[in-house]
Formats: sequence, structure tokens, C-alpha cells
Amino acid sequence: MNSSNGYKKITDYASFDENPFMDNAVNDIRVVRKTQIVRPKDSSEIQRIVSQGGEVTGYSAFMRFIEVDEERFAKVYLNQFASFWDLPNTAIRVFGYVINTIKPKQDVFTFDLEDCLSYTKYKTKKSVFEGLSALIECGIIARGNRHYKYFINPLVVFNGDRVAFTKMYVKKKRDKEKSSVNQLDLFQEDILKFEEQNYKDID
Repeated sequence: MNSSNGYKKITDYASFDENPFMDNAVNDIRVVRKTQIVRPKDSSEIQRIVSQGGEVTGYSAFMRFIEVDEERFAKVYLNQFASFWDLPNTAIRVFGYVINTIKPKQDVFTFDLEDCLSYTKYKTKKSVFEGLSALIECGIIARGNRHYKYFINPLVVFNGDRVAFTKMYVKKKRDKEKSSVNQLDLFQEDILKFEEQNYKDID
């Protein structure tokens, strides 16, 4: 259903308890392995490579391999830039507010209508909600389970290291699933104990 102003109402979109984009992000974020050279801070620890003629031809250094997001220092990722092609001007302005609101290493942001009005320079909330609706429609953000809570799509925009963030997400998800299994086991043990006690009382 569309509002009388021509855009879909925010409340018509689904709301989520967790970021609905994260499962795709875990699968789609590309990781590259880079070599990082680590040189000793103390010059006395540097080993020199000397030729037979006594000429210094090189110095020792340690190398380590690190996994990095190949687009780590971008805020808006170019491979998803097509998401913005058909956005109205209201959505572009609201998106400007979003990228200035999201905190490092966070996939969620708090939407403040008054702050958004101030940033976008709009006089009425109609234009803000139109822009917010368009951002949800094209999959750049999603509604949270509170009226002020929104999730960002880390495949489109992120403030920080997406590799580290997705690894943390996967770990939390596994820990949560493990905890749920353990709780189920304890619940089943309690049922067995209860049944055994009852049968014992009957006998």
C-alpha cells in the first residue's frame, strides 16, 4: 500500500530483530590476503646482509599474512553503486544523514527525525520519510524492531573492517546456537528427572 504522497509507508515494511543482510554479507564479502612487512623498531635488532666484498646489500625483515577487506577504506562500495541509480533526491539526502550517523564497527544506527531534518535541510517530515522508504525499498537499510532502529546493508556501506565484523557475527551466531542446544539438553534432562521421580513415587 502506498501513502497518499506517493511513497510506501515505513510501517508497511517488515521489521527485524537482527540484521537481515548479514547472512548474504558473510557469503559475499571478498577477502584478500596481503603481506605485511614488520621491521624491528630497534636498529640493533636489524640484521644486515653483507656481500663477500663487504657491501651491505639488504636488511632483515619479518613478514606476516593478514586478511583484509579489499575495499576496507571505502564507505560506499562501488560494486553496489547501482543501488543508487534510481533513488530520488530525498533518498540521497537521507542517505547522507545515514552515513554520517553510523558508528565504526556497527551495522545498526539510531534514526532521529529532528537530526535528519536538520541534516537534509527539509522543512517537513514528508520528504524524510519518502527518502527513508526508498532506501528500504532498494535494500540499503532495513527496519529494526523499534521505530528508531535501522540496520544497514554492509555490502553497500560500512564504517570499518567488514572482515573482522563478519567474523565476529559468525562467532556470535555459533555461540548463540550452541547455547540454545545446551539449554535444550538441560531442559530435556529436567524432564527426565521429573518423570523418573514421578514414576518412583507411583511405584
